[in-house]
Amino acid sequence: MTNTIPNSPRNIALIGPYLSGKTTLLEGLLHTCGATGRKGSVNEGNTVGDSAQEARNRNMSTELNVATATFMDSDFTFLDCPGSIELLQETLFVLPGVDAAVVVCEPDADKAQALSPLLHALDAQGIPHMLFVNKIDKATITVQALLDALQPISTKPLVLRHIPVQEGDDITGYIDLASERAYHYELDKTSVVVELPGTEEDAFAEARYGMLEALADFDDELMEKVLEDVTPEKDELYANLTKDFQDGQIIPVLLGSAEHDGGVFRLLKALRHEVPSSEAAAERNGTNTATGTVAQVLKTYHTQHGGKLSIARIWAGEVKDGITLNGQRVSGLFRMMGHEQQKISAAKAGEVIGLGRMEDAVTGETLSDRSSGEGTDALATPDILPAVYALAIAAVHRDDEVKLSTALAKVRDEDPSIFAGHDDTTHQLVLRGQGDIHLKITMDRLNLKYGLEVTSERPKVPYMEAIRKSVEQHGRHKKQSGGHGQFGDVHLKITPLPRGSGFEFVDKIVGGAIPRQYIPAVQSGVKEYLVKGPLGFPVVDVSVTVFDGQYHAVDSSEIAFKTAARIAMNDGMKLCSPVLLEPILQVDIAAPSEHTPKINAIVSGRRGQILGFDTRPGWTGWDVVSAHMPQSELHDLIIELRSATQGTGSYTASFDRLQELTGRLADDVVTAHNEDVAA
Repeated sequence: MTNTIPNSPRNIALIGPYLSGKTTLLEGLLHTCGATGRKGSVNEGNTVGDSAQEARNRNMSTELNVATATFMDSDFTFLDCPGSIELLQETLFVLPGVDAAVVVCEPDADKAQALSPLLHALDAQGIPHMLFVNKIDKATITVQALLDALQPISTKPLVLRHIPVQEGDDITGYIDLASERAYHYELDKTSVVVELPGTEEDAFAEARYGMLEALADFDDELMEKVLEDVTPEKDELYANLTKDFQDGQIIPVLLGSAEHDGGVFRLLKALRHEVPSSEAAAERNGTNTATGTVAQVLKTYHTQHGGKLSIARIWAGEVKDGITLNGQRVSGLFRMMGHEQQKISAAKAGEVIGLGRMEDAVTGETLSDRSSGEGTDALATPDILPAVYALAIAAVHRDDEVKLSTALAKVRDEDPSIFAGHDDTTHQLVLRGQGDIHLKITMDRLNLKYGLEVTSERPKVPYMEAIRKSVEQHGRHKKQSGGHGQFGDVHLKITPLPRGSGFEFVDKIVGGAIPRQYIPAVQSGVKEYLVKGPLGFPVVDVSVTVFDGQYHAVDSSEIAFKTAARIAMNDGMKLCSPVLLEPILQVDIAAPSEHTPKINAIVSGRRGQILGFDTRPGWTGWDVVSAHMPQSELHDLIIELRSATQGTGSYTASFDRLQELTGRLADDVVTAHNEDVAA
């Protein structure tokens, strides 16, 4: 086996949970490559990435950061993805465009479970990935204990590449198991080679044998050597490590401290030697045989002064400034360094670049230079994550309502996991997304980027009301005030219908008691009343029959009969035993199996009815708990779920039925609604 370093540009996703240190690692990688003159700090707010004000305010990544650098003779583009689980959609759109990923984590067994959604996404797309255990200098557990916590959430064997060197309570360096060299951490410098500490010889021998055993599972020749206790040549060992990594059979585990540049140089060397060429990813998605130019949009930005910018992976051909893709002219081609854009004239297959002013391009879209009628097959795009949290929003200034709609469209363009729409029942503009932080970031963006002041509140629940018994009711509207008066007289029968039936209007007028031309007005009056019943909510599942009435040859009119119908409904509905209905949703909660008992307790505590549970398809060690839950109990459900499941739990919900709500809870809902209306 040989290990040839690819000469094509390669794209590396940096992913990991919130606070794992990805942005700091990006700073270390860029500085080590010589792409920056100094290493920025998240706390000081001067990093290459996270330039948006909402990111600076929170000291966290809120969107994708892209930066290109050269290490030795290899070109890399690093795509630093936000770590919050609430911003996972950003990562999912980026992954199809990378050649490999570095999963950054902390040496904390309690946080291991947070990697599960990321590892699953990488496995599902067949993307080679390695684990970088950051902050190793602050570890409070052994590396083996960390691996024991991580291995159950990975479908691939974790292969330790380094072991730490410890002096007293401090970790001062590491031993590379493949090169058999020891390194000493130098503060803010590249680690230096030192002699293998005698105190670590046994640990080194044990760990190296474990690495060889793991690799031998995929190579018969190496297996023979391991069984015969023959030490393989280093070239053979590196070739096995590279092949198994590129084939997605193992997950190498490296150690470091990005804050102090510990292990960053070693990580870059591993990426240089072991990440497959860009052609491998093109073969993975079928673009290796494409003709012409093919690219895919990974991220969309609306910049303050430069218009729309589309971050795209070029899969085939060459992109030049001015080229036409999908019928749109590219106006500006850029290599990215965080928020800075370096203008270039052309880019080749394998590169990730910025395309200027592609106004109609959307995230995930496949771009091609083919003429109309010769379209390239669209590349796969990730599913949009279902919304799990909502807020009702409104512009502080009424004059900004149109501007708000325009800004929300741009926000959705940048972040497809944001949904905004008017609720026809509650008459609120509802913003939906992946959690409280996600929506607060969105509102900050509306304020800081688009100059909009926005208020928010908990969305109203679309309660309805129905009736329990029938009644016949007479309604008359008579008014005389000079000239033609107004006269309408109706007899209505109001009857409850089975749940889910909706509204029914029946005309049983005979003998011309009410002229035919006035019947639609009666129906209109009934429907107008049903918008707000005796309890203050829309009325459903009711049948109204008009069976008698009177008219006046001169004074009767459509408006008179509409008013008479409303009078009859207003008087009659109060006698029909009105009852409040609350929406019940079918909720499916997914989380690691160990948390299933907690989920059951959460559901029960929120007036839910557990229907059962099953394994989550395609997710080893995960359950899906199915339940019926009132919509009013779902507002902050995701917050409690994530708190109980180390950030991994999520759910989907769909309307199931309307169900009667009685007693104190119903009284509280009606009282609160009436107070809100009065205010």
